[in-house]
Amino acid sequence: MAADEPNPTDARTPPLAPLPDHQDVQTRWWQELWRRHTHITTPLRTRGLPCDIEFGLSAYIVRVSLPDDSYLIISPPQDPPSDRRPGDPEGWIATREDPDDETVFEVIYDSLPPDDPSAPHRPEARHGGSTQPLIEAIDHRLAQLGLLPHPALPHQAPHVAPGPPEARGALATPHRVPRHVYGDALRDLTDRVNTAESPADAATLLHQILEPTEGLLAQLGEFFEAAGEKAKEAEEDDGFDLSYDLADAAAEIRNLSEVLHLAEDRMRALTPLAPALRPPSTPANASPLPPRVLPPASPKAAPPARRTP
Repeated sequence: MAADEPNPTDARTPPLAPLPDHQDVQTRWWQELWRRHTHITTPLRTRGLPCDIEFGLSAYIVRVSLPDDSYLIISPPQDPPSDRRPGDPEGWIATREDPDDETVFEVIYDSLPPDDPSAPHRPEARHGGSTQPLIEAIDHRLAQLGLLPHPALPHQAPHVAPGPPEARGALATPHRVPRHVYGDALRDLTDRVNTAESPADAATLLHQILEPTEGLLAQLGEFFEAAGEKAKEAEEDDGFDLSYDLADAAAEIRNLSEVLHLAEDRMRALTPLAPALRPPSTPANASPLPPRVLPPASPKAAPPARRTP
């Protein structure tokens, strides 16, 4: 398939790396897998890195092609496999490998739960399945190696990016690129809440919004406050009036965050409904993935056994 083209309204925006070029891209089950991994694939594609979804040892992985013909494998737990939905595991491991050079192997990031609870945890283990620190670690290491085709630009969504239009249901026009990347990122988070299998899964997503320092509401308050300061720089009466309105908005958002500060814990404490008792109006209508059609990935594509860094 043709590569996505950049937004013509912003010449600074580089094109997304192309979609995989194989027949499974046209299947619904593959599109559903892709949609569930867009919070990983889209940030990497904006950096010029082609991505694909493959089957590893016991779960689906993201394979990322690098300019030197090596590749990244971004994998959820494989042995034992995660019992969570594809794209939302307990943690991630990202390794760099080279099919033609066995000496090229490194663990770039590992937030998987340790096999031995008494063993020392890697620093990133505290991030669990969060995508932001995973992308940051990949950015940092690939930049060191000179393997990052182009870094994320300041005006782009910095970490958790929305899925491309072709990943939302059937493939849409392949030449479109999302223009409202921040709204689309939140819409993607909303989609994940709608398809959450339990209140605990929904609570994990609520954490992204309500975390008191790094969550969306906290950052949205900072945004309106910064916009208010920028309005003052005009040194006009309407600029000062606008700054007061924006400061009020920031205060209301912070107040909302305080009102909802227990929502995550309350959601996590709820008892999930048995599947047979789910009301028809709940998002349980998200059908499970169909049986895997692709054969198991070749040994070189499967993530290796974890090595102690």
